[in-house]
Amino acid sequence: MQIIPMRDLKDTVKIEELCAKENGPVFVTKNGYGRLVVMDMEYYSRVFGDLFEAKLINAGWNDFLNGRMRDGETVMQELKEKYEI
Repeated sequence: MQIIPMRDLKDTVKIEELCAKENGPVFVTKNGYGRLVVMDMEYYSRVFGDLFEAKLINAGWNDFLNGRMRDGETVMQELKEKYEI
């Protein structure tokens, strides 16, 4: 985990290299307290993509647990009847 002071953000090339090297978030402090998080776009996509997928899986699991699911054959038959296919 890398922690840098706010004043170091002026050197954007250094920050970009640090983010790529760290392959994770870089925490930025102001007056000794956490203020910002900077990260490489690849890392961001990987982490938040996984979180988004987990959220969708959780929603599907909740539907299953609460009986809000129907079998595929029934749904397909209803669609065929509705659209006269």
